[in-house]
Amino acid sequence: MGRAGRVTLSDVAEAAGVSRATVSFVLNDDPRQTISAATRERVEDAARSLGYVPHGIARALREGSSRIVVLTADRDLESGFSRSYVRGLDEELAEHGHLLLVRHGHAPEATQQVLDTIVPRAVLRLGEASVPGHEPVGQDGENGFAAGAALQIGHLADRGHTRIAMALPDHDVPPAEARFGFAREAARRLGLPPLERLVVPGPREAGAAAVAEFLASHADVTAFAAFDDVIALRSLAALRDLGRRVPEDIAVIGFDETEHGSLSSPALTTVHLDAEALGRVAARKVLGIDTAGPAPAPARIVVRASV
Repeated sequence: MGRAGRVTLSDVAEAAGVSRATVSFVLNDDPRQTISAATRERVEDAARSLGYVPHGIARALREGSSRIVVLTADRDLESGFSRSYVRGLDEELAEHGHLLLVRHGHAPEATQQVLDTIVPRAVLRLGEASVPGHEPVGQDGENGFAAGAALQIGHLADRGHTRIAMALPDHDVPPAEARFGFAREAARRLGLPPLERLVVPGPREAGAAAVAEFLASHADVTAFAAFDDVIALRSLAALRDLGRRVPEDIAVIGFDETEHGSLSSPALTTVHLDAEALGRVAARKVLGIDTAGPAPAPARIVVRASV
């Protein structure tokens, strides 16, 4: 316990009274070896008490890759959905002996340096799950972005809104166009006129100016379906600054269900997706494990006061 330097397999073997090979078989969970439960427990206890940490590079050379999964996330994709998704992905990977590394920003050269160094088991990019062909749902489409968009537009239509604008961010994020496409298709299926496109920039004054200009040329629009709760809250602030009442003059519905939406005035109606379960499903997919376990709950509307 008092030795200096890194704890090795030999140290664990000596403490457990077994061979170094047995320690390796146990800690790597080698399915080709039959090891008694008592021996396995003794090795695991010794490793735990000594604070043994596997040598990632050596194991990567043996297995062809490390037990690290890399998730690259554009900085502009920080949201309630992404936080829950990452939590589910991280916890599910940990349960199967893998580690999640989240890399923020999308600098290809720097990212490649990371990948070359750690030899990851898999690489995911947050946001790609929302584009056609990569949507994180079952075949029935109950849990993902298309289903959420259908709920969002359907909720407005059920309350009499036929002229709807999609409120979008003022910067390029991977899911934006796909989300707009899903919402546009939902409107078409409901027999509604084509959705209008409204970009709501970040600074409050700029947001108010953009919404004012839009409403001046689209006086028949009565509802905003926002890309996410952040854009919905920008829209609420802009409408308030313009003296427009929500929901009496313009209804606003978000997407993501963040805490901030419940604190706004009026409180924000929004769409909830089971992002944590989707993260767990993604983890099982990259590890080649059956995904039948962590079934995501269907998307649902969180009814508040803004619609």
